[in-house]
Amino acid sequence: MPSHVLVPVDDSDRSTDALEFACQEYPDATITALHVIDPGDFYAATGIEGGAMANYEEIQKHHESRADELLESAREQADTHGVEIQTDRVVGGISRSIVNYAEENDVDHITLGSHGRTGASRILLGSVAENVARRSPVPVTIVR
Repeated sequence: MPSHVLVPVDDSDRSTDALEFACQEYPDATITALHVIDPGDFYAATGIEGGAMANYEEIQKHHESRADELLESAREQADTHGVEIQTDRVVGGISRSIVNYAEENDVDHITLGSHGRTGASRILLGSVAENVARRSPVPVTIVR
């Protein structure tokens, strides 16, 4: 049985399913819900042309606030199973940040949803779940 399970969370149904799975399957483990803030979203929201960074700090604060809301929802979801979880947020490339977090925080299992991103971003970036599964130093469970 894993002792520390990392569950990346976003606002997708699959992410919710992954946290649900982790709470049911690993209730005695330390569970950390992690939200990765993709800095590419800052640039997309600012409409940067030629390097101008209009309202970058405001957009970053908005993304951080949204991350905090998602993590609070994750805590509430886990609480319905009688499980207390840890939460954290980081800024960076999503797949790489998940793998790095696992390496740097004594995580021994990752549970994540099969599809968080959709549409063009998923096509351009590839599947986060697939990238994490390929690069992870620990076992990965992908929840569909």
